[in-house]
Amino acid sequence: MQRRRGRTERVRRRRRSSGSRGVNESCRSEFIELRKWLKERKFEDTGLLVPACFPGTGRGLMSKASLQEGQVIISLPESCLLTTDTVIRSSVGPYIKKWKPPVSPLLALCTFLVSERHAGSHSLWKSYLDILPKSYTCPVCLEPEVVDLLPGPLRAKAEEQRARVQDLFASSRDFFSTLQPLFAESVDSIFSYHAFLWAWCTVNTRAVYLKSRRQECLSSEPDTCALAPFLDLLNHSPHVQVKAAFNEKTRCYEIRTASRCRKHQEAFICYGPHDNQRLLLEYGFVAFGNPHACVPVSGEMLLKYLPPADKQVHKKLSILEDHGFTGNLTFGWDGPSWRLLTALKLLCLEAERFTSWKKVLIGDVISDRNEKASLGVAQKICSDFIAEIHSELRKVSDMKERKGSLISQLCLVEALRMEELRILQASAEILSSSLAPLS
Repeated sequence: MQRRRGRTERVRRRRRSSGSRGVNESCRSEFIELRKWLKERKFEDTGLLVPACFPGTGRGLMSKASLQEGQVIISLPESCLLTTDTVIRSSVGPYIKKWKPPVSPLLALCTFLVSERHAGSHSLWKSYLDILPKSYTCPVCLEPEVVDLLPGPLRAKAEEQRARVQDLFASSRDFFSTLQPLFAESVDSIFSYHAFLWAWCTVNTRAVYLKSRRQECLSSEPDTCALAPFLDLLNHSPHVQVKAAFNEKTRCYEIRTASRCRKHQEAFICYGPHDNQRLLLEYGFVAFGNPHACVPVSGEMLLKYLPPADKQVHKKLSILEDHGFTGNLTFGWDGPSWRLLTALKLLCLEAERFTSWKKVLIGDVISDRNEKASLGVAQKICSDFIAEIHSELRKVSDMKERKGSLISQLCLVEALRMEELRILQASAEILSSSLAPLS
């Protein structure tokens, strides 16, 4: 017979479960104002979701009732969406229409956000702007010394991203100067790089996909970004499935669940099957236990682990490149990817068996010697990566002690590095088990 549990056990159970519960924040003034603003724009609040603060993920949306599969949890009217149509109808619209060459849809949205944020209480979008983050943690916003602690491939992408944003800002300054008649203050002080970076991150991290009709006054770049107030409070989880799309019949952007969510739990949306480096680059966070997380291996890195006397190495690399095997080489939770192992098997192919390269690409086993050599190289790469991460984590720890002002940025890098360390440790165990029968 099952032992009955008393009041003390029930209290303990409640304490354990409350750790994942959010603190309801719907009574905060900014969220009250947001609800009023949304209601004025015909948003019908079902009361299913309320703003809350959660341990681990921060601000998000909490379910007030159990959510069932296929249920529409948010239906945001077109009048609530911030699109390029919104921008063209605003005070900056006439200036955008006159400027040549045409500005991009992204620049139009950024211009509007900076202008409306400066307008403060006079902005029709104040209630939405007030709940937007004041700052972001994308690599483009990190201090250079923190970016230097990122993994090599991500660091390179982060530097490209920073250069891209800086170039866009620099090339847009002449356009910004034409907006001076709209402001009493100097347009240079309003459209500073700091303000522009905030607007760019707002669009890049929070926009939903919505294909808009072509605006003749805008450049031909895809116009697919829309900001969705309240809906964009939903945080990402790689473990959920939702359907998100604009409903042409209702003229609403709808979020429909594809999985259940219990009462008082955080409701999530999935941004896509992104690894942690992609999530950090584009959205400024790391997802713990992300099944899509991986550690990338560059094609150039493989050369460091091959015998320098191999006269066929360049021919092997050419074959891999021609057949699309020089990209997406990774270690994952299940060990080295098939693509990485295949590339290593080809690169480790003995000269006398080189004619078998086609068999390698389709997954055939050529010899125990080839299997052992490729797994050994994979193990060595994995081991070196682990050593590198330990070294970088020591640098992070040291910098956290010396530069307290960067603590939040350093914690983000630390989280990424720790997740990658766990992936590599799992891969190391798998490789050791695979090599054991071949020894």
